[in-house]
Amino acid sequence: MGDEDDKRVRGRPKTLNRGNVLKIAVESYWAEGPSGVSINEICRRAGVSKPGVYREFGSEDGLKLAALQSYQTTVQAPVGDILTDGLPSDQALRALTDFVLLDHKAHGLPVGWLQVAMCRSSDELGMRARVRAEQFHDQISINLGQWIDNAKSKGQFPVEVYTETAAIYIETRIATEMELQKQGVAQDELERVFKFAVSVFS
Repeated sequence: MGDEDDKRVRGRPKTLNRGNVLKIAVESYWAEGPSGVSINEICRRAGVSKPGVYREFGSEDGLKLAALQSYQTTVQAPVGDILTDGLPSDQALRALTDFVLLDHKAHGLPVGWLQVAMCRSSDELGMRARVRAEQFHDQISINLGQWIDNAKSKGQFPVEVYTETAAIYIETRIATEMELQKQGVAQDELERVFKFAVSVFS
């Protein structure tokens, strides 16, 4: 018997669709919060068994970690790109505004910011998901600080504003905007609020 034949004989065939389970987990945690939906419910929605999910992801913590990584890669990556692409300050702020004000409902996406929900529920996360959420939060803060310092060096950002203060302010405004969107505030009102908030840096 050859190696390939031997592999087919050993173990059970893998039928779980990892991508589909991740998609459902991300959407569920995003819409309902990381502690608002159980792993049993994720399994039901995905049409898979709990043992199958555990075999694939190791644990519920492993599933939440994978969901967070998927979300960060596909949804939040544009924030990092905006802050590290070397765009002039006004262009970067417009791009950041476009990202924050994306009409999630019009694009068939859950509202809110999963990253923020994960951080707020960190005490209810497993160790690996909690560490990943904190690491990404720290990275966003670092990227914001570096972008602000770079803009200051080019005369594109008010030098009298402390970098750390501005970074915290911008990050807080993004989180607030996402929360307002989740609360159902009208899109045109969201645009007015956020544009007014960042106008202090214009």
